[in-house]
Amino acid sequence: MKHTLPILIRKEVTQFRRNKVLPRIVVMMPLMLVLVLPLVTQMDVKNISVAFIDHDRSPLTLRMESHLAHSNYFRLCEPVGSFEEAEQMLDDGKVDLVVSIPEHFERHLTLGDPKPILLEANAVNATKGAQGMQYALQTIASAAMEKARGRGAAIGAEQLLTVENRYNPTGNYRHFMLPALMIVLLILVCCFLPLLNIMTEKEHGTIEQINVTPVGRLEFILAKLIPYWLLALVLLAVAMLLAWAVYGLLPAGAAALVFLAAFLFALCISGFAVTIANISDTMQQAIFVMFFFVMFFMLMSGLFTPIDSMPRWAQGITYAFPPRYVIDVFRSVYLKGTLFAELWFDFLMLTLLAVVFNLLATVTYKKQS
Repeated sequence: MKHTLPILIRKEVTQFRRNKVLPRIVVMMPLMLVLVLPLVTQMDVKNISVAFIDHDRSPLTLRMESHLAHSNYFRLCEPVGSFEEAEQMLDDGKVDLVVSIPEHFERHLTLGDPKPILLEANAVNATKGAQGMQYALQTIASAAMEKARGRGAAIGAEQLLTVENRYNPTGNYRHFMLPALMIVLLILVCCFLPLLNIMTEKEHGTIEQINVTPVGRLEFILAKLIPYWLLALVLLAVAMLLAWAVYGLLPAGAAALVFLAAFLFALCISGFAVTIANISDTMQQAIFVMFFFVMFFMLMSGLFTPIDSMPRWAQGITYAFPPRYVIDVFRSVYLKGTLFAELWFDFLMLTLLAVVFNLLATVTYKKQS
C-alpha cells in the first residue's frame, strides 16, 4: 500500500489534464486577477484612526482637533505625548494617520510664515491612507486657511502641510489590492477545483469504486488535494511575477513568508472544500453552500474593505475566517517588509484552522466497506 498515494495522485493529474475546460480556466486565472481586477476595484473607508499631537494648544489647533473628532471619517485615539510614540503606534498598526502640530503654529500662521503640519499615513492600505490623508487635509487646511485669510495673509495648503505616505509612498491602490487578489487565486484553485472534482466523481459514481477498496481516508483526501496545493503555489509564483513585470511590485520582505502563508491557507481552504463536498449530495448543493461561505470570506476578511470599519460583532466573527490572516501576511510582507516574529499570530491561527478543517474533512468522509 505504500505506492497507493502516488498512483492516486497520478490519477487526479490525468483527470485534470483530460478535462477540456479546467486547464484553460487555470491559465486565465492569474491573468484576470492580476491584470484586470486591479484596474476596476475602488473602495471608500471610514473610522480612520488618528493620533493627534498638538504642541501648540492654541484655539486654532483645538478647533482642528474638534473637527477631526466630530467627523464621520475619523476616530481619535487616546492623547499621545510625543511624535516618536505616535510613529511606533503607526508601525504597530494601531493608528492609520498621525497629525503633528508644531509649537507656536497659530502665532507663525498669523505672521504669514507658518511652520508646516506633519501628516504621516500608514499607506499599506492605500485607500485608507490616501483618503484619510485627503480628508485630514481638507479639515485642517480649511480651518488654517480661514484663519489666515481673516488676518489678510495669503497662505496655501502646501505651505501648511508636509505629507508623507509610509510603506506605500505613491499611495497606489493597486499595490494594496494586488496581494489580496492573490488570495482569490488560492481560493479558486484550492477551494472550488477540489469541490468540483469530488462532486463530479460522486455524480458519475466513480468514487464508489475507491470507497470499496482498501484505500484509507487520509490517502484519499491527500490524493485529492496535493495536486491542487502544488498548482496553487505555481500559479501564485506566476501572479507574483506578473505583479512585478506589470506594476513593478515586489515583496518588501521575505518571499518565503508569502509562500508559507499561502501553503497554510491552501491547507485550510482545501480541507474546508472537502468537508463541504463530503456532506453534499449533489453538485448544485455543494456549489451553493460553497458560494455562501466564500462570499462571507471575501467580504469580511479585509479583502476589499477594512475590518476596522465593520461593527464590533462582525469584527469578532472574522477571527474564524482563514483569509483574514493570509491577507494580513501578504500585505504586511509585500508593503511593509514585516518579519515572521511580528506575524506569528497569523501563522499560528492559519495552522490551527488548517488542522481543524482537515480533521473535519477526514471525519466527514464516509468510506464504505
